[in-house]
Amino acid sequence: MKTLLATAASALALTVSAGGAGAQDWRAAAEQDLTAAREALSQNHPAAVIEAPSSAQFRTWLDEGYAEAQGNLGRINSPNAYAYLLRGYGYGFRDANISLSPTWAGRQPWDAVAWANFATAWRDGAYVVSWVNPAVRRNVPQVGWVLDSCDGTPAEEIAQRRLDRWEGDLSLEAHRIETAPYLFWDRGNPMAGGMPATCRFTDGRRNRSVNIVTDFATPEHREAAYRASVYVPPSVPLAVEMVDGLAWVNVHTLADDADWDAFLAQVDAQQSAIRGASGVVIDLRGADGTSASAASYALRAAARIWTPEMIGAAQPTGVNLGYRATPANREWFAQALARMQGDPAFVANNPATIAETQAVVEAFDQAIQAGQQTFTRPIPAMGEIETGANPVRGNVVVLVDGGCSGGCLDAVDVLKDLPNVRLAGQTTSADTLFIEPTITALPSGFGRVVYGHKAWTNRERASNEPHTPGQGLSYTGDPTDEAAVRVWVAGLFGG
Repeated sequence: MKTLLATAASALALTVSAGGAGAQDWRAAAEQDLTAAREALSQNHPAAVIEAPSSAQFRTWLDEGYAEAQGNLGRINSPNAYAYLLRGYGYGFRDANISLSPTWAGRQPWDAVAWANFATAWRDGAYVVSWVNPAVRRNVPQVGWVLDSCDGTPAEEIAQRRLDRWEGDLSLEAHRIETAPYLFWDRGNPMAGGMPATCRFTDGRRNRSVNIVTDFATPEHREAAYRASVYVPPSVPLAVEMVDGLAWVNVHTLADDADWDAFLAQVDAQQSAIRGASGVVIDLRGADGTSASAASYALRAAARIWTPEMIGAAQPTGVNLGYRATPANREWFAQALARMQGDPAFVANNPATIAETQAVVEAFDQAIQAGQQTFTRPIPAMGEIETGANPVRGNVVVLVDGGCSGGCLDAVDVLKDLPNVRLAGQTTSADTLFIEPTITALPSGFGRVVYGHKAWTNRERASNEPHTPGQGLSYTGDPTDEAAVRVWVAGLFGG
């Protein structure tokens, strides 16, 4: 979330092992955790009592999705099945700030139980074959073929059945791109239905029929297939490069545990070169920011490239925040306040944040005592800020893709309004007005539920509205071809 909204809350770290449980145990854990997640959301999520564009969907899915998930409990017989049941309920809210997930270490995005020896990518509104196992010559399509249908069912219906709510939210373009490789992969989800038998592809003007044969594959093949379909950030996600006169500032992560001190020191050391470059690229591709402080990391770098005053002046003003007055929500802020006050460095550097959090806790106490369901706290306008002249000589491109999510969206809200900045690349992910994460462990110890605990009721960007590059600034090529992307970006500066 934006710096003026961020708190010092740390994510709940859970290290429960997923091993050693049988089918009945996983089914019982799923039932127990599903019920607990619904209860936590029903009792504490602001959408239950605060009106916003996504509130109606929340209230409907709270019960309808719960009933659907209960109907699938008989299929839960493994850790993967447990995880997919939770995910299916979470994604059904169509709120990127709500998620239900397992607590064990995340698997690689290219993991699968079995597959059909190829991957698809979402390109120009269609599922296109992006990689084929070179060792297999029969029962596979060829790279570039476009999926038309399977067993007489249109490709879109296949995707809805196998991917939507299980792997992501297909109402978002970003999730279409992210989940596309899995269309013909078995990732251990018993609710997705079996693999199609025969699929029809188009190769230019010709129709091609392919029998789908499921097989096992090496992790190396699956990784190659995924990387040919979806942009994967580099192994060094934070770096500054000077490339053919352009200052390329790479911010491919907004994780709390990234090496921010070293990166910010690098930005400081090259500040003059960045400001004097013929053009600047702020590369936010793949910058998934899920913590409350995520946006602040990107904006701290931006404050060094421009000035703190320019970044402050671009922050939103007159923000209205709605809170649901429940003991659990109050406890979240009380614990956050205690952590802040227990950190001497934070106390010394963030007195305003501590004062605001203390005021929020007091407002919770007053509302709960008065029997109020909600209360609102406006963050007052910051007033006029003297920004001075723009120190950045060249034009600036903020490069984004579907991996820009969470706090990355909030950072782009600010960056796009700075002088001489253009937004380019691909459509970002989206979120709702229910912001800043509460993370709650579920009873089994195997899962957790995450939800936004406050409502930014007057945010300029609407619920589920992504950032979309303007005319002539959308990249339509292969996003996994880094050389091609960089040539295209250079062309935006006349190179």
